[in-house]
Amino acid sequence: MSGDRPSPLVIERILRDRQGIWQQIVAEGDLNALTGRMLASSAVALACYGAVLGAFHSPLMALTSALKLPLLFLVTLAICLPTLYLFNLVFGARLSVRQSLALVMVAITVTSMLAVAFAPISLFFLITAPDYGFFKLLNVAILTLSALVGLRFLTGGMQVLNDHGLLAPAPSSAPAQATAPATVPAGAVPATVPAGVVPAAVPAGSTGAAGAVAEPVAVPAGAAAGSTANGAAPDATTAAPAPGQVPAQWNGQPAGASFPPGMMPPGYPAAQRPFGTPPVRRGEPTQRPASMTLLYIWILLFGFVGTQLAWTLRPFFGDPDKDFSLFRSIDGNFYAEILRTIANL
Repeated sequence: MSGDRPSPLVIERILRDRQGIWQQIVAEGDLNALTGRMLASSAVALACYGAVLGAFHSPLMALTSALKLPLLFLVTLAICLPTLYLFNLVFGARLSVRQSLALVMVAITVTSMLAVAFAPISLFFLITAPDYGFFKLLNVAILTLSALVGLRFLTGGMQVLNDHGLLAPAPSSAPAQATAPATVPAGAVPATVPAGVVPAAVPAGSTGAAGAVAEPVAVPAGAAAGSTANGAAPDATTAAPAPGQVPAQWNGQPAGASFPPGMMPPGYPAAQRPFGTPPVRRGEPTQRPASMTLLYIWILLFGFVGTQLAWTLRPFFGDPDKDFSLFRSIDGNFYAEILRTIANL
């Protein structure tokens, strides 16, 4: 499905083309429209699932639960999103507010759509096994499973942003130093030549103190050490391979194979590696950015805020032994209620 095609089924694009979603967030391309579609889809899905929850008590409870469940997720997002954004800035990430919002909305959209996909199962048990404690635990398990899958999408999206360098500070723009002089004045040959660098061409019959040098080229150190005693340079036609190219005789690699700058494999001849390029050590662990570690802490915070807010906005199911009430008094907590319900089954 094309990302530019307006459709309420944004979840289909998220599931089928998640890499395209991440690339759109990285490029900040039309994020307002994407976030709006995810917000609308999530609100409708959560309202439908909330109506199933409240149907256990009465049609009026179904209506209020349909309004309160989307409110629960959106208010939790409004409380926790500034923390995620500001702490990312503190640790050097370069995420914008729109990118952070779109990323979290992907997780909420996946959560809400999975929850509404479970709605027929919840409705089935509501009709066939109308036990209040069992029905409450069943739907808490459904919402927990859906939230875990949605948060898995959130961590995957943050990893993609990390791969694009958005979770690390901006690189310094200091100009790179030249590795060799562009030209050497005619008639001047350095008295000393760095190891592995010899003149590309020296006129026949000229001595070390005379002659023109076109430009220095790098050759293996062993070749430089094998120069003749009278200071004559090796054959100018035997040129060293360009930095980044693997010679045909090195480690059985095909001629012309290349590597990205700064990514020479271990064992590559030192004289053929660009100056200042460290060898790559395979198997070294890469350092996890602080923003990724912070994300897992933020997920725990999001869960605690969400469960406490759900307890504050209850009832969602509606105890059949009690009359309809828009809100209950704030006493106890969500986790104690779940443990009490399990004990009473």
